[in-house]
Amino acid sequence: MPIVLVHEGMTQEQYEETVRRVAGKERMESAADWPVPGLISHTAGLGPNGFRVVDVWESQEAADAFGAHLIPVLHEVGIEQQPEMYEAHTVVSA
Repeated sequence: MPIVLVHEGMTQEQYEETVRRVAGKERMESAADWPVPGLISHTAGLGPNGFRVVDVWESQEAADAFGAHLIPVLHEVGIEQQPEMYEAHTVVSA
């Protein structure tokens, strides 16, 4: 079952610094930029409560493996809030 990770309330600057630390580059451009396999989609942009990131992972194991990389980086850039995680009911992609 696909897993959705949602994280909001960060600044764009915190998001961009997180990308630099996780991917080692300025911008995420393909699934190969993530430190673990299993990413289905990644979307980031400004929402009503700050910058919002939505990832869809192919499994709980893939989401957990990414979380092991992500959570320490979030703490390093000053983000303490944990991402919301839930099972996707439906995932459609082109």
